[in-house]
Amino acid sequence: MSTFSPAVRRQLLQGARLAARQGPYRCFSSSVRHAEQPATKAPQPEDNPPRTTHFGFETVSESLKESRVGAVFSSVASSYDTMNDLMSLGIHRLWKDHFVRSLNPGTNPLTSSTSAPAQGWNILDIAGGTGDIAFRMLDHASNIHNDYMTRVTVADINSDMLAEGRKRSLGTSYAKGDRLKFVEANAEKLDMIPSNSVDLYTVAFGIRNFTNKDTALREAFRVLKPGGVFACLEFSKVNNGLFNEVYKRWSFGAIPLIGQLVAGDRASYQYLVESIEKFPSQEEFRDMIKDAGFVVPGKGWEDLTGGIAAIHKGVKPVERA
Repeated sequence: MSTFSPAVRRQLLQGARLAARQGPYRCFSSSVRHAEQPATKAPQPEDNPPRTTHFGFETVSESLKESRVGAVFSSVASSYDTMNDLMSLGIHRLWKDHFVRSLNPGTNPLTSSTSAPAQGWNILDIAGGTGDIAFRMLDHASNIHNDYMTRVTVADINSDMLAEGRKRSLGTSYAKGDRLKFVEANAEKLDMIPSNSVDLYTVAFGIRNFTNKDTALREAFRVLKPGGVFACLEFSKVNNGLFNEVYKRWSFGAIPLIGQLVAGDRASYQYLVESIEKFPSQEEFRDMIKDAGFVVPGKGWEDLTGGIAAIHKGVKPVERA
């Protein structure tokens, strides 16, 4: 039996009903602590995620690729010919000779159709640090056309490759003249080269290592004169199934191992064979050249040795009056 009076029981009942309407009791300090707690935000995606590209078969940020490619070529600079011998089964020298002959650099001052004095060609050789292509083009202009005015600027992003080229140039007649120049430059940003100033732009076994090939192609278009020629010699896609299987077994099975034994550098050679595999097909690269604004002659490329390498060309259109 309850010990509370009827008046007290009525007060307790009214209090219980009021508490039910107001909800659970929270003291002031608890409310303050709750208000001070920061709201938890759901994780948001980055506004500007880093742009990525490939480094061989590995996906890396664009900013990282440039430094890693630089490390590869610093490593192989002194054994560059050995590297190309391994990559091309020893015939890269024949390809380079054919590449230069097909471009036929230089103008014979005695047979020139213009009445103005011959100025020679202004040639830009990109990623040509060791000078292999530059020396051949100067030799061709001098020996075939009696052209001693044609000049070549060798541009490379890698200082070690340029140092190798300068060293090799000392064995030529061009080292002390003004027909050969070496500059450190990025093919994707050739600020030191004026627009519409170059007759011939060449890149041999280099463009597959560029971070942004489309940007480099547009920059090539910018610096070339109307009527100027873009010419690229690069490893490509073998066009025979059986030969392709043999070549890939050689590339992935033997080249990195030989690189380790000959140069003590397996990783660099592994990257180089992977970079060939990732490079666009002949058709794809031709279309990239066209997209940059060039007119592509014929089908757009010439296969060498069954497609192990290919020569691509594009012409900057001449503006009509």
